[in-house]
Amino acid sequence: MSALFEPLRLRSLTVPNRLWMAPMCQYSAAPEGPTEGTPGDWHFQHLAARAAGGTGLILTEATAVAPEGRITPYDLGLWNDTQTAAFRRITDAIKAQNSVPGIQIAHAGRKASSERTWVDRGRALRPEEPFGWRPVGPSPLPFDDASTTPEELSTARIAELVGQFAETARRALDAGFQVAEIHGAHGYLINQFLSPYSNRRTDAYGGSYENRTRLPLEIVDAVRAVWPEDLPVFFRISATDWLSEDDGDDREGWTADDTVRFARDLAEHGVDLLDTSTGGNAPNARIAVGPGYQVPFAERVKKEAGLAVGAVGLITEARQAEKIVADGQADAVLLGRELLRSPSFAQHAARELGAAVHVPQQYHRAV
Repeated sequence: MSALFEPLRLRSLTVPNRLWMAPMCQYSAAPEGPTEGTPGDWHFQHLAARAAGGTGLILTEATAVAPEGRITPYDLGLWNDTQTAAFRRITDAIKAQNSVPGIQIAHAGRKASSERTWVDRGRALRPEEPFGWRPVGPSPLPFDDASTTPEELSTARIAELVGQFAETARRALDAGFQVAEIHGAHGYLINQFLSPYSNRRTDAYGGSYENRTRLPLEIVDAVRAVWPEDLPVFFRISATDWLSEDDGDDREGWTADDTVRFARDLAEHGVDLLDTSTGGNAPNARIAVGPGYQVPFAERVKKEAGLAVGAVGLITEARQAEKIVADGQADAVLLGRELLRSPSFAQHAARELGAAVHVPQQYHRAV
């Protein structure tokens, strides 16, 4: 039997296999007007095609809890009824292909108001530019020299943000999603609060580990309060900022030790799986990239914190993914670019590993 194609049960939900689709921004929503932030035909075919290809769980791209929480003006959001209704079409299609629809809910914080990655390399949009706005963050520290200095969030605004995450989770449930993933990685708002590199606050939301994890845990509690007890909540984390003394910055960053400690806290607050990535919070970080380079971080959380984990990062081959799960390094693998290249990667992998996977009846000639 293939470990990669064994079902995984999380609370009452059974995911048919361990090969999942990671969230990947498409920058294809309307930037303004009545369909602002709303998924359209591109998002439908993009997500449904991977479900038809046998992928066990489909996570949407980072979906903002508020307009100013988008990375770019062209990102998805879930703060109104138009968006909720449009997502139902997508979740229905995913479920019809025996896959599980999940949503990643997010706020970009100081990395908001950017161009699409294929336009000027995703440069920051200034507030005075068309579709631009001033971002917010835990502290008035820009991401880099080319970025806008964010507005420091007040405690009242922080409380409002917690409510926005809960409201988006409630809408996601109404839209038919079965997994809610809170985006706490890649230098976006929650990651900014977690890391001392980006959080210089001196109030209850900054300074100590307990204070820097306060907002993330408040968000987890708020989402868990509106999410059904029998359905899972995930949390995506950057397990390290990848900072060292050689990076030319004396600011301390978030570390793998912090991640293991935080994983235990997340489990106590009702998180079921840690989607374990790295980086994105410090522009000058040096990252040693290679096949499966982030898997050890997931493995450490699984072994030391006892929380289920997803592994990511240059996982491109079926036997590579199989070994990660079979060796107990992770409970599932999430593919990104490889699924962009090959929407039916799961079917090809199942064939290579001698496993069974869902194939649409319309494609029976290809089995």
